[in-house]
Amino acid sequence: MENEKIDIAIVDDHTLFRSGLASLLSEFKEISVIFEAKNGVDLQEKIKNEANVQVILMDINMPIMDGYDTTKWIKANYPRVHILALSMFEDEKAIIGMLKAGAGGYMLKESKPSELLTAVKTIVEKGFYINDLVSGRLLISLKNENPKATFSEKELIFLQFCSTELTYKEIASEMNISPRTVDNYRESLFAKLNIKSRTGLVVYGIKHNLITI
Repeated sequence: MENEKIDIAIVDDHTLFRSGLASLLSEFKEISVIFEAKNGVDLQEKIKNEANVQVILMDINMPIMDGYDTTKWIKANYPRVHILALSMFEDEKAIIGMLKAGAGGYMLKESKPSELLTAVKTIVEKGFYINDLVSGRLLISLKNENPKATFSEKELIFLQFCSTELTYKEIASEMNISPRTVDNYRESLFAKLNIKSRTGLVVYGIKHNLITI
């Protein structure tokens, strides 16, 4: 990748931010910004003539067609294109939503340009970019080529519920078990996977096809 530029697109409804980011990234010799789009519909039109784009920096909140739906559309129609979510939101709902939609990484808009460059290069080379927002330990799990851990049926059901907006108490109610039992499932998965957060569990489940979207 040293002698080849990475072709990227920027999808964001804020013109000043989008243009500023494009100008900033153009200063890196490793990157070529080939087009910008203001939302998913705009992207659909422009990507027809720029199908060689490698990475799309995707905002989440956009009018007409948001980042979630746009990411799903890209992965369905251009599966080789990498999506790097770039948002001001750092809550679990946004992160999980974008990763479930097909994004290979998630960064905050306040990130340093050098960090963004690293993310773009990493997602092209490895197919995903995981930072502290998601889980540092998750990177080890994703790169681990050992056989998958074994799970009980109840643990898999619990893992599926983790990808929803339900609280642990609500999950217990849905599964007709006690909150303490739910805590046991959670701690068991944490121990098996060496993961310490609900977000980490969900991302692991998505990456290993244990969670149906």
